[in-house]
Amino acid sequence: MIARLKDWAREIKRDVVALYLAARDPRTPWYAKAVALAVAAYALSPIDLIPDFIPIIGYLDDMIIVPLGILLAVRLIRADILDEHRIAAADVVARPVSRTAALVIVSIWIGLALVAGGLALNALTTV
Repeated sequence: MIARLKDWAREIKRDVVALYLAARDPRTPWYAKAVALAVAAYALSPIDLIPDFIPIIGYLDDMIIVPLGILLAVRLIRADILDEHRIAAADVVARPVSRTAALVIVSIWIGLALVAGGLALNALTTV
């Protein structure tokens, strides 16, 4: 059973990378790109909607939101395009982790949070 869970986790990791690659492919429709990028950003981001330190619920969002997002994105992207990117993703997943990419993702999330906070503050002060 543990081996099956590990295989499932590897497939999800590969599919997330494949979705990111497919989202950058010009043959992918814009709506599929939007869903694929959203799923990849959520799955690869160190920031969760529900933090993992909250017992049970913290991991449930990763076990439900990410697979459902992958399922939706996979249905929106043509099979031949997705197969091509799954092969490329298998090679990418085997490479070492990039700390620079993690820093960029965290910086983007912080920037978005600052913009949202600034807009909210601006809205509150103008009322």
